[in-house]
Amino acid sequence: AGKLPMGQKELVRSKVLAMVVEGKLSLKEGSVRLKVSYRQAKRLVRKYKEQGDQGLIHGLTGRRSNHGTDQELRSQVLALYKEKYRGFGPTLASEEMAEREGIDVKVETLRQWLVKEGLWEARRQGPRGYHARRLPRERFGELVQFDGSDHEWFEDRGPRCCLMNMVDDATGRTLAFLTARETTNAAMELLWRWIDAYGIPQAVYCDRKNAFVLTREPTIEEQLKGITPKSPFEKACEKLGIEVIVAYSPEAKGRVERNHGVYQDRFVKELRLEGIHTITAANQYLQEQYLPKINAKFSKTPAEPEDAHVPLLIQTDLRDILCREEVRVVSRDSIIQFERHLYRIAKDT
Repeated sequence: AGKLPMGQKELVRSKVLAMVVEGKLSLKEGSVRLKVSYRQAKRLVRKYKEQGDQGLIHGLTGRRSNHGTDQELRSQVLALYKEKYRGFGPTLASEEMAEREGIDVKVETLRQWLVKEGLWEARRQGPRGYHARRLPRERFGELVQFDGSDHEWFEDRGPRCCLMNMVDDATGRTLAFLTARETTNAAMELLWRWIDAYGIPQAVYCDRKNAFVLTREPTIEEQLKGITPKSPFEKACEKLGIEVIVAYSPEAKGRVERNHGVYQDRFVKELRLEGIHTITAANQYLQEQYLPKINAKFSKTPAEPEDAHVPLLIQTDLRDILCREEVRVVSRDSIIQFERHLYRIAKDT
C-alpha cells in the first residue's frame, strides 16, 4: 500500500492520539496538545481507534473542491465574454449568459474572472459631498419624471437618436420610445402613451427645454392681459389637469437621469446583441421585450397602494388636446396667416 497523504497537522495528531490510546497521556492532556475541546478530542480518539491514521485524513482529500469551478466552464465563459459580451458589467453579463446561452455563473465569480483577465476594472467612487435626496412620492402616478436622452443608441450601426422617457417617481416604472429628435411632438406622443397605459398622472417633472416649457419672458401685451406664456406641451397638460413642475438642475430630476444611465448601459448592449440598428425595430423590441423585463427587475411597490392616476373620460379625444394651438386673427375675407403662409377658411366651417 502507498503512503497516506498526511500533512504536518495529521502527523502531529497521529502521535498525540497514539499516546492517549497507549495511556501515556490523559484525554485532557491530549486535548490541550491538539488545541481542541475535550469533546472533540474524544471524537478524534474514537475515530483513531476505529480507522487508525486513515481516520485523520479529510474526506475531500484528493477530490475536487465543491467550491472550485470547472476550468472548462471558466474558459468557455471568458471566450464567450470576449466574443459577444465585451464591455458588459459582471451583473449584466451574468444575466445575459443565463438567459441567452443557458450558462449559469454567479456574478461575483464572473467578476473575479474578468478582473483577473484584465477584462473588467472595478469602478471606484470617490467621496461625494452631502446631498439630501428628495423622498419619492407615495403613490403611483402622483409624479412622473419626464426627459429625453440624445445618445448613440445604435453605437456605430445606425443614426444617433433620442430616447423619450417617463419614470414614475413612486415606483420607478418606466415607459419610453426612440425618436429622431427631442421635440414637442415627441413629448406629446410620450405623454399620450403613458395615459393610454396607466391614465392621467397628477404631475410631470421636466427640465427647462423648449420642447416642454417656454423660458421666454412674457411680452408687454401678455403682461397687460395677465397672460403667462405657455408651450403647447404645457397647454395640453393644463387641459388634462396635469401640473408641470420645472427642474432647474439634473440633480433635481435624479431618478430619470439615473434611469437614462440604465438604458445607456443595458439597452444599448441588448440592441447590439439583437443586431438592431433602426428606430422602428428598436421600438418594437423596446415595447415587447425590454420594457417588461426592466420594469419587472427595477420597479418597486409604492408606499401607498392607491393609484393616483385619473382615468381618461370615454368621450375625450386626445387628438383635440395633445396638439398645437395658435391664435390668429381672421381677416374680412376669411384669410388667416400662419408661418408666412395665407390660408382661406371655407365658408361652411
